[in-house]
Amino acid sequence: MTEPDGGTPFEPAGEGAGSWWWRPADEAGVALDRPMPRFASQRVAEDWLGENFAELAEDGVTAVSLFDGERLVYGPMPLTP
Repeated sequence: MTEPDGGTPFEPAGEGAGSWWWRPADEAGVALDRPMPRFASQRVAEDWLGENFAELAEDGVTAVSLFDGERLVYGPMPLTP
């Protein structure tokens, strides 16, 4: 997957990472256990999804939910082009 370019505040998951993240799910709505990046803002998270949704779908992700820390912001949202 591509990282946002141009100094966008993207951070891989881990210490110091942003609080925004996507939870991927399969066709049955079951959360997939796969590493997902964390982001500094909702806008950056949504931009990243826009750039990577096709690759996620190819990997079996059929929906995503956006979280800010532990708070569900929205979703599940289907990944359809």
